[in-house]
Amino acid sequence: MGAFDDFHRRSIEDRDHFWGEQAKLIDWKEAPRQICDYSNPPFAKWFVGGTTNLCHNAVDRHLNDRADQNALIWVSTETNQEVCYTYAQLHAEVQRMAAMLKELGVTKGDRVLIYMPMIAEACFAMLACARIGAIHSVVFGGFASHSLATRIDDATPTVIVSADAGSRGGKGVPYKPLLDEAIQLAHHKPSAVLMVDRKLAAYQPVAGRDHDYATLRQKHLNAQVPCEWVDATHPSYTLYTSGTTGKPKGVQRDTGGYAVALAASMKHIYCGNPGETYFSTSDIGWVVGHSYIIYAPLLTGMATIMYEGTPVRPDGGIWWKLVEQYKVTVMFSAPTAVRVLKKQDPAFLTQYDLSSLRALFLAGEPLDEPTAQWISQALAGKPIVDNYWQTETGWPILAVCNGVEPAPSKFGSPGKAVYGYNVKLLDDQTGAEITTPNTKGVVAIEGPLPPGCLQTVWRDDERFVKTYWSSVPGQVVYSTFDWAIRDEDGYFFILGRTDDVINVAGHRLGTREIEESISSHPNVAEVAVVGVADQLKGQVAMAFAIAKDASGLSDDAARLKLEGEVMKLVDQQLGAVARPARVLFVTALPKTRSGKLLRRAIQAVCERRDAGDLTTMEDPSALQQIKDMIG
Repeated sequence: MGAFDDFHRRSIEDRDHFWGEQAKLIDWKEAPRQICDYSNPPFAKWFVGGTTNLCHNAVDRHLNDRADQNALIWVSTETNQEVCYTYAQLHAEVQRMAAMLKELGVTKGDRVLIYMPMIAEACFAMLACARIGAIHSVVFGGFASHSLATRIDDATPTVIVSADAGSRGGKGVPYKPLLDEAIQLAHHKPSAVLMVDRKLAAYQPVAGRDHDYATLRQKHLNAQVPCEWVDATHPSYTLYTSGTTGKPKGVQRDTGGYAVALAASMKHIYCGNPGETYFSTSDIGWVVGHSYIIYAPLLTGMATIMYEGTPVRPDGGIWWKLVEQYKVTVMFSAPTAVRVLKKQDPAFLTQYDLSSLRALFLAGEPLDEPTAQWISQALAGKPIVDNYWQTETGWPILAVCNGVEPAPSKFGSPGKAVYGYNVKLLDDQTGAEITTPNTKGVVAIEGPLPPGCLQTVWRDDERFVKTYWSSVPGQVVYSTFDWAIRDEDGYFFILGRTDDVINVAGHRLGTREIEESISSHPNVAEVAVVGVADQLKGQVAMAFAIAKDASGLSDDAARLKLEGEVMKLVDQQLGAVARPARVLFVTALPKTRSGKLLRRAIQAVCERRDAGDLTTMEDPSALQQIKDMIG
């Protein structure tokens, strides 16, 4: 048995001892009395009786050793600004923000909603909440007023922290009108709004409610706000999962378990070390931004880059320029972003010194093999490490843990079950465990979920049990709602959502399998496959693809020729049953601002149904193009 297998086995069979060891990676005011209390399944309480503070662990504890080292590097290619904050400077800014929140009436256990672009003050606000024991709820800046209002009503924040505007592609995106409208729509009214004025969009403050950040900061310039030591089980934040119908789900995270899980993941998965630089290209409105822009790098004593901008502005080399400039050792991005870079001049990847970079991690959606191979070659063989997890888990479920034992990556696979996760592949009809290699099942996790995962759904324990623990027949297990196969070496291959399964004439097909096949065509840059209702077959697959080189697709004959080539390829790779009914070529695919494909919306348009809530869509014309094609 290899070192990792043994490590994983211990984490399941000798759970308390294993996580007791990992708990030493953070500072405790009082040591935990019990490692895991699982007396009320599926609710798990980790590090019971221990008291700690996330902000202390992310900032204060580094002051002795690295006060003058960079902690937060804020780069905006939107406003052409770069500001580096040392640990000592970050400590001062966080205390100023904490003093402001306290002045505005925030106390331990209160919620603070953060609706901000990618600016340093958003990081200060998150850490300031953690410092005083308040619960932050970051809402992605791309959400419009209705979506924001539902989150205000669910979180009931005492204070909202916001800014006048964000910026995208060089254009100002005003936040304040959306915020005002959201507060108007919401039943719950915050007692105060703290506004960071970037001077990007003029706004009218609401008298008695809105407070100017710069003015209050001046007042609290020398503030000293000690950390509030909280129980390990005290909620650190809530984060709403997008894409759900009806009332949004607030994923509730604890404090101690989360800190331990992140610190351990940096050591065992991401292999980041104190004094190095970490660059995650996500947004703080999403879970990756929470875990791997803000908390994990800082817990580890690294510098973290917070980037406001796109991967192609001023040009397709901007990320690699930052890697060179700040000697980034660990980088974390999403497959969508890599596919965007695929369309840029390949010279950008060779003109910067990337010798500091040890690995590129990708997560957020399935990584198709052609994209993985392309970026691996483009980066001269640097390890490309896929990892698979969810907003709900807060850190990876499947990965290659090179910090425990170096292991090869397999293109198309996020790796093996990570320590702490007792992952099973289950038959969705019977609940029986699937042990035969390369047989499709649902990825499920036997309780307790390891530290750092959601404790419950905010204010809705019943929904937590019903949504996540009740879908597999005869078993109380956590369902990820994803299909996968596992090969003979224990590597998982994600095949798509259980609810993205297409049933063509009785054959169950994952859209991911078809997408992977189509992506391997040399003239396909990106593709989305959806299942569309069909009278004859129940469902058929429809594919929408972006050509790498669209110059030869000027007429119907050329488009049909390429469509035929793609279909033939799918025939060859997956068989005629998987062949899409149509492969239509578009110039853009409808996505959210975070880069996730809006498959549900595409499907609805194809079935001539209402596409539902599209508030997070980046470019509405992409969906309109599909509508026009379908007719």
